Amino acid sequence: MPKIYAANRSNVLIDGETLEGLQTLHYRVLVERQDIRAIGSDERVDVAFGLRTVEGELIVRSSSDKLDALLAQGARFQVVANLKKDVGMTTESSRTVSFDDCFAVGKRFDMEAGDTARTLYTFTATRVREE
Repeated sequence: MPKIYAANRSNVLIDGETLEGLQTLHYRVLVERQDIRAIGSDERVDVAFGLRTVEGELIVRSSSDKLDALLAQGARFQVVANLKKDVGMTTESSRTVSFDDCFAVGKRFDMEAGDTARTLYTFTATRVREE
C-alpha cells in the first residue's frame, strides 16, 4: 500500500527554522555514469558510476528573508523535510528527508495576474538522506 503524505501536515526546516510560505519542494539525484564497452563489440558490458549530485528547488509564496540571506552570503545550510500522513489514516507514519551541506545557487521571481508572488530558490546538496 502506498504511503501518502499530506503537504498541509508536513513541514520544511532551514537550519532548524520552519520555512514559512513554502508551496513546493522538488529535488532530484543525479549520478554520473560511464558505459564500459567490450573491444570489438557495440554493446555495453558494464557501467562505471561516479559523482552523485543533489539538486533541489523550494518555491515560496512571496519570498524568504532567510533564503535571500543564505544566497547573498554563499552560506552552507541544511534542509529537513518532515513528511506526515493525513489525519485519519489508519496508521501514523512519517518520513524525514534531510539535505546536507546545501548551498543556494539561484533565485527566480514570478507573479501572475490574480495571484500572489512566488520565488523559486534553487539549491545543491552534498547528499540526501531518507529516514
